[in-house]
Amino acid sequence: MNRIRLDKFTSTHGLDRGASKSKEILWYLTKILFFLSALPYPNQFKCILLRLFGAEIGKGVVVKPRVNIHMPWKLQIGNYVWIGEEVFILNFEFITIGNNVCISQRAFLCGGNHDYSDVSFRYRNGPISLEDGSWVGASVFLGPNSYLKKNSILTAGSVGSGIFEENMIYQGNPAKAIRERKIKLY
Repeated sequence: MNRIRLDKFTSTHGLDRGASKSKEILWYLTKILFFLSALPYPNQFKCILLRLFGAEIGKGVVVKPRVNIHMPWKLQIGNYVWIGEEVFILNFEFITIGNNVCISQRAFLCGGNHDYSDVSFRYRNGPISLEDGSWVGASVFLGPNSYLKKNSILTAGSVGSGIFEENMIYQGNPAKAIRERKIKLY
């Protein structure tokens, strides 16, 4: 019988951290002070800090308090994006967020995973992409290799991974398409 051997795991199997140890430490200190805090630091200030650590950030980005961004150097955010309270972005791989995207409170964008068939449980990570106009509802879990296409919605409390088609609303665990999204123009 094969057994998992976590003592054989190394943090370098399947993970390119993309930054020096000193940069990571400096980011963690910055994150603790200005991002994980409940204090409402100005959005522009937080965007400047993210850019200093290598993130690509558009204009009009709102980053609410207690947002946990794991590796800003693996993050691209477009224009007019809202990131709600307590969002967790675990971006072991690149996460791309388009324009006019809403990520609601306590959503978890999880780009990290493990290979359960590997004896040492090595990493099996993947990117996440949220295209223009998409919306990730409150308390959603979105796994690695996920793509929310233009104007798609993953409703509150849903769990999903994979490809979510354009202009569709998804709900549940696992998330399934429930109807087309119709956007009213005024």
